[in-house]
Amino acid sequence: MKSATVALLLGLFTLLPVLQPRLDAQLPAAPDDRFAGLQWRFVRMKYHHKFESGRVQQDFYGEPWGIDAPAAEQNLSRRIKTATAIQVEDAILLTIDDKRLFQYPWIYFVEPSSMRLQPNEVPILREYFARGGSAMVDDFHGPAEWADFEQQMKLLFPDRTWVEVPKDHPVFSCFYKLDGFPQVAGLGSFLSGRSWERGGVTQHLRMIQDDTGRPMIFINFNTDMGDGWEWSNAQDYPGYIKYTALAYRMGINEIIYALTH
Repeated sequence: MKSATVALLLGLFTLLPVLQPRLDAQLPAAPDDRFAGLQWRFVRMKYHHKFESGRVQQDFYGEPWGIDAPAAEQNLSRRIKTATAIQVEDAILLTIDDKRLFQYPWIYFVEPSSMRLQPNEVPILREYFARGGSAMVDDFHGPAEWADFEQQMKLLFPDRTWVEVPKDHPVFSCFYKLDGFPQVAGLGSFLSGRSWERGGVTQHLRMIQDDTGRPMIFINFNTDMGDGWEWSNAQDYPGYIKYTALAYRMGINEIIYALTH
């Protein structure tokens, strides 16, 4: 009898790791079917940037348009596939002058303050947005990087300006219910004990709208959602999970809003 009890307890202890939630346990029990029929893929944009001349010292490995790749797009794509009934295709990389650009309604620019638009690219992007395309720009921080980004936007839209997204905007409730725009700490900032970097203490969600008020560009400023997606499966940083949850929720909301408006 005693040996049988011991065997049962050992069996239960063996099962404990299986019964405990995984670190990445942010997946829903079943996909939400509200947006069945929509199609989406992560389209990362490769752009010309200010470091191409080699005269400016880079503070990261690789080129700025490729930050967080490929884990960020792979993880976000997987999350959208499991959280929603949206048909998710494999992520791709495009240049602005790629003729396939107009096939995709949503594109992503990371570290956009580093971007340097070329004269032939400006009319292409203008036409893309005029046809109903949407972009998300992400992971840039502080007044200096904002000034660089704003300069590029003035080249693209000299007669338009950005506006702050109000807290009652439906982008905060179109899928997940959020109280406002989150500040997702980059992993380096998180390990340093803070959520901000480069002087960008306060997070902002801004947008550039077309003539109808549709957001053509969602601007994720003073936040790093790409890091939240990239590091969501890393077992070495369990405390970071609170930021990955925010990054997924806000990212999915922005994408769903862009696909439906």
